[in-house]
Amino acid sequence: MKIKVKLVRGLIGKKKDQIQALRSLGLKKIYQERILEKNPMVCGNLEKVKHLVKVEEVE
Repeated sequence: MKIKVKLVRGLIGKKKDQIQALRSLGLKKIYQERILEKNPMVCGNLEKVKHLVKVEEVE
């Protein structure tokens, strides 16, 4: 299963672990989108930054 992740809030003033989680997801700029394979590593990073991103399932 694939998911589309979009960064909807900026990184200024966020904690280092949240910024690192976004970097590992491949998100650097606001409104940037990535399509990722759903796996435990991705889900764990999304849990850390769920207030900064928008997630949708993709077929």
